[in-house]
Amino acid sequence: MGLQTNTMKKALFLDRDGVINVDKEYLYKIEDVEFEDGIFELCRYFQNLGYLIIIVTNQSGIARGYFTTSDLLKLNEWLVDEFKKRDIDISKIYYCPHHPDITGECRCRKPKPGMLLDAKDEFDLDLLNSCLIGDKERDIQSAIDAGVKESYLYNPLGDIKESKASKIVKKLEDIWKNRDADTK
Repeated sequence: MGLQTNTMKKALFLDRDGVINVDKEYLYKIEDVEFEDGIFELCRYFQNLGYLIIIVTNQSGIARGYFTTSDLLKLNEWLVDEFKKRDIDISKIYYCPHHPDITGECRCRKPKPGMLLDAKDEFDLDLLNSCLIGDKERDIQSAIDAGVKESYLYNPLGDIKESKASKIVKKLEDIWKNRDADTK
């Protein structure tokens, strides 16, 4: 028998609204997408370190009837293509279409860890060595509950002073610049 190697991969989990794109309530139209400064550089940094890029997003606008699953899938396909144009591979976009007041409780709506656990199973991920970036405490809580050790709360306004996240950052570039400094 030869030596076994750890084939588990690590992932960068990204919330969509407020991290990838500027948060515009119930965004589903391509023409309304405005990318956050530094998102492509951030993804390239993590991709170059061997991380899979996975989006995990609550999309209760579906349950609320503001847009359809088809509308969301069209936007998701466009997002993947926009990243691909910049040589960044999005492995998958997980979304929760539920809202507890409308559809009842589910296991996927953040702060629950369902989407991250589904990604773990599908991609054989090492969650302990993965990373999550979100703009709300519910994103961070989903990471903690899934066993993701490293998390960042993206807070461009600088108005949040406390979080369970590893760090609070005002700019996405602070993540890769500070991370490089921390590893030297």
